[in-house]
Amino acid sequence: MGTLKHTLFFFLLVTQICFAQWYQQYSGITEWLSSVWMIDSSKVITVGSGGTILSTTDAGATWHQKNSGTTAFLNDVYFTDSNSGTAVGDSGVILQTTDGGETWNKRTSGTDANLNAVTFTDQNIGIAVGEQSKILLTTDGGIIWEDKGTSGSSYFYDVAIVGFNTAIVVGIPFAAGPQLIIRTTDGGLSWVTLNTGTTEPLSSISFQDAIIGFVAGQNGRIMITTDGGDTWSNQVSNTNNFLLDIKLVGNNSAIAVGDNGIILHSTDMGSSWAFQSSGTNLILSGVSFADRNNGTIVGYVGTILRTTNGGVSFVEEEEIDEIPSNYFLSNNFPNPFNPSTKIKYAVPQASNVELQVFDILGNEIEALVNEEKPAGTYEVTWYAENLPSGVYFYQLKAGHFISTKKMILLK
Repeated sequence: MGTLKHTLFFFLLVTQICFAQWYQQYSGITEWLSSVWMIDSSKVITVGSGGTILSTTDAGATWHQKNSGTTAFLNDVYFTDSNSGTAVGDSGVILQTTDGGETWNKRTSGTDANLNAVTFTDQNIGIAVGEQSKILLTTDGGIIWEDKGTSGSSYFYDVAIVGFNTAIVVGIPFAAGPQLIIRTTDGGLSWVTLNTGTTEPLSSISFQDAIIGFVAGQNGRIMITTDGGDTWSNQVSNTNNFLLDIKLVGNNSAIAVGDNGIILHSTDMGSSWAFQSSGTNLILSGVSFADRNNGTIVGYVGTILRTTNGGVSFVEEEEIDEIPSNYFLSNNFPNPFNPSTKIKYAVPQASNVELQVFDILGNEIEALVNEEKPAGTYEVTWYAENLPSGVYFYQLKAGHFISTKKMILLK
C-alpha cells in the first residue's frame, strides 16, 4: 500500500538541470581570437590578433597568455600531437612549438604575404596558404617551407590535406568569377581548379576522409562533396550569416560558426542544420572539438565558448519517491515528440547508470545520465529542439540491465 501511495502521490525530491548549450569562459583579453585547437578535453590553444597565444590545461577554467615573439595577427593554429604545433599569421609569420604551446619559435617562410591557414598530414608534411596565391609546403616538420603557389594574386583562406599527395585549397580568385577550390594530387607540383558553381567567398574547408568534405562561406553557404572534390552540392543552412569555420566532428556530425554568434550543427552529414545557442552576437571565428562532446569556439574581443556535450540540447531529471523492485526503462512520452519528451527509468539498488541517446546510425547524440544513482525511480526530460526530425534510440545501462527503445522526433 505504501508503494501504491507513493505512486499516486509522488513527491519531487531532487531536480537536476544540466544545460548542454555553449557557455562563456573568461579569456582575460579583448584581442580577436581567430583559431583554436583542442589537444584534448583539458588542454586547448587559441591564437589571434596582436600575436596573441592563449593556452589552458584545466578545460578553460583559467587561460594563460604565452610569448609569441610577434605582434602579427595569427590566423590559424594546428597541432600534429600533444606537443608539436604550428601557427601562421600576417606578414608571413610562422611559429612552432615542441612543448605543447609553452614556448614558440619563428620559422622562415620566405614571404611577407599574410598566411591564413595551416595543416599537416603527419609530423613532417604540412601546407600553409595565404594571400598572393601563396601555398607553402614543408616536408621536414616545418623547418623549411617551399613556395608551391599558383600564378596571380588569389587570396587563399583555408586548406585541407585529404590523401597521399592530395590537398584542396579554398579562396577568392584573382579575377572575377566562381569562387576558387583548387586541388593538387602530386604534392603541390601542379594545381587544377574544381568547379564550385558559386560566386560567394568560401572561407573554410574540412574533410572527414579522402572522399567526404565540406566548405563554408558567405551568405551561409555550405557545400558538400562525396567524391573527393570533383563535384560540390549546396546544402540548406537556413542562415545568411558569413560562416568563418566548419569542422567535421566524428561520423556524420559537423559544426559551423560565423557572424552574429551563429552556431550550426548537423548530425546527418549536412542534410539538415540546426541552430545552437551561443549566447552572443559577436563574430565567432574558429571551432575545435577534442571528441564528440567537448568543444571550444573562439571569436571577437576574446570570446571563448565551451561545451561538454556537443551543445545539442538540455536535460532535466526528476527523482520520484518510489523504490522499485526491478530495473526498468519506460517508453518515452509523448512519442512522436517535438521538441521534448520524458523518459522514466528505475533502479532497485544503487547502480552506475548510463542513459544515452543515439541516432539511427548508432552515433551517440547525448549522454542524458552518466553517474552513480541510489535506488529509486527517475524521470528525464530531454529537449531536442536543435536536432533534425528522425528516428532516435535511447539505451539504459544499469548493473547488468540493458534496455534500448526507439523514439521519433517529428517537427
